[in-house]
Amino acid sequence: MAVSRKDHRGYALRNGECQRSDGRYSYSYTNRDRKRITVYAPDLISLRKKEQQIRRDLEDGLSPDRIERLTVNQVFDSYINQKYDLKATTKTNYLYTYDHFVRDSFGRRRLADVRYSDVKRFYYSLMNEKGFKPATVDNVHTLLHPAFQMAVRDGYIRVNPAAGVMGEIKKSHVWVKEKRRSLTIAEQKAFMNYLFENHEYQGWKPIITVLIGTGMRIGECLGLRWEDLDFENRTISINHSFVHRKVTGSEESLHINTPKTQAGNRMIPMIEQVYEAFLEEYQIQQITGFCIQEIEGYSGFVFTSSNGNVTLPEEVNRAIHAIVADYNKEESAKAKEERREPLLLPDFSAHHLRHTFCTRLCENESNLKVIQSVMGHKDIQTTMDIYADCTDDKKKEVIKTIEGKIFIM
Repeated sequence: MAVSRKDHRGYALRNGECQRSDGRYSYSYTNRDRKRITVYAPDLISLRKKEQQIRRDLEDGLSPDRIERLTVNQVFDSYINQKYDLKATTKTNYLYTYDHFVRDSFGRRRLADVRYSDVKRFYYSLMNEKGFKPATVDNVHTLLHPAFQMAVRDGYIRVNPAAGVMGEIKKSHVWVKEKRRSLTIAEQKAFMNYLFENHEYQGWKPIITVLIGTGMRIGECLGLRWEDLDFENRTISINHSFVHRKVTGSEESLHINTPKTQAGNRMIPMIEQVYEAFLEEYQIQQITGFCIQEIEGYSGFVFTSSNGNVTLPEEVNRAIHAIVADYNKEESAKAKEERREPLLLPDFSAHHLRHTFCTRLCENESNLKVIQSVMGHKDIQTTMDIYADCTDDKKKEVIKTIEGKIFIM
């Protein structure tokens, strides 16, 4: 007959339980890897609460000993290290986002303690207390949600604490996602006229014309080689992109990326102004010299700086900012002299030129699949959102034209 064991106060101890000489209690069990694990508690009531949780976890196929030690940071690091299909630049972007917004705060929390409300509170704090934009929170969520999902599949937690959080937040009044603004027709006209008339910025005419006349991403445009241009058929082959950024595992900051999706691999027709811009750039380089730089096996780049190297994105954006600043200064003075309201330009970047092209395209083309193909949008919803904004303005124009034609008296 088995003899029951008791603690110092006479309470019977169960299998696996023990009271130590210092008065603390312990419970030992075998984990999923058939290793003996021991947990401790200051009293028997606390110990049995732990036992209850351990037994429940084991029955559900979880690993209670690992959960006890795991942090959110460890879960994310395990997740990102197993994303073998990620491009180096994409992985670098993910790590940058996580390290800047999660790692030193929410990332230090124990995985076992994280609940739905904790994730929601963290997302709201990023927007309300730290002032980050909704797009940033969305980016954080795209990292945390799959990392937590991996932890569910690995048997560390029962449910994903991030599941459904973004859906709830996006319905709240704080979720006001800023739309990227395109130039109006008047602003676009003013900007391009100033560019063409100002001798100081003549060297930037070709690249800015190509950007606003094709809707290419800045990396796609700067990565163009002369061999990607078909002057006979007047088409541009988009098959790679130039990246200026330090990436994980590389000492170099200049890289060539192939498109992440098939949608990014596309052919863009040249309109007349773009065709002439390429010819102008070619004629300029016949005098100043062609690009001599080679990046990861790619050479013969179309747009080159005065030193013979590829033009960098920040150089283009600095030029745009300078043009806008000079235009606004002159326009303000001219408008004051002429006693009228000035037509001032917003401060914008090269990506706004892509959005401006897409807006003009949507204003003049109703076939969404054509627009999606030219822009290289992976998701048709992106195309539809821009198209919807454009058609709102078009509706106002149409209604205005029929004013006085509906009610005929």
